[in-house]
Amino acid sequence: MNFLSHFYFERDNYDENMVIGVILPDLVKNAQKDSNLYPLKEKHLFEADEHQLSMLKGWERHLEVDRIFHSSEFFKTETNALKQLILPVFENSPVKPFFLAHIGLELILDHLLTVKGKVNIPTFYEHLSQSDKASLDAFLKNCGLRDTTVFFNFLERFISSRYLFSYQKMENISYALNRICMRLWENPFTETQLAMLTEKLEAYKAAIEPDYMGIFDRIEGMLPPLF
Repeated sequence: MNFLSHFYFERDNYDENMVIGVILPDLVKNAQKDSNLYPLKEKHLFEADEHQLSMLKGWERHLEVDRIFHSSEFFKTETNALKQLILPVFENSPVKPFFLAHIGLELILDHLLTVKGKVNIPTFYEHLSQSDKASLDAFLKNCGLRDTTVFFNFLERFISSRYLFSYQKMENISYALNRICMRLWENPFTETQLAMLTEKLEAYKAAIEPDYMGIFDRIEGMLPPLF
């Protein structure tokens, strides 16, 4: 799941350090894609600092949400449905349809949460801003990330840009997907293909809109209480 979908499960969580911990796995990967951190293997390193412990709990919730989501029938069925719908977009494109359908499904869920008012984006950014940066630095170093400069530069840009507000428009979802694909493939889509992709995504959104909250309800019912 993507940033806002993970935040949905923390919408009533007032612990800003746990909230940033919940999205920290994705933040780290976006900042430094070659970083592989496994804090849950060394839990004892974080127990002396309550802020770091909150971040660890958030990290663990992130992994559990992703585990439930990716093993669900919803994920399997809907990824395949979206893949079939967007296949016409891929003519002469190097992009793998399943890859785009996987990421596309997650971004559309973020989009729906946004336009339906299920998450409050200003609150999301407020939590990130208020998290304890000294503890975050220590947390990352305890994970084995010796130089945290690149990460904190990314985090500052991520917060200041307020980029997730753009998810309210479907053409920006297509743009985001194209940017992600550009990390892996040169010239993934033409402008014509991107326009077609936006049309297909709009059609898919309309198809899942009546029942999309079912997967969030299922995951929430399987998560342990926050406190």
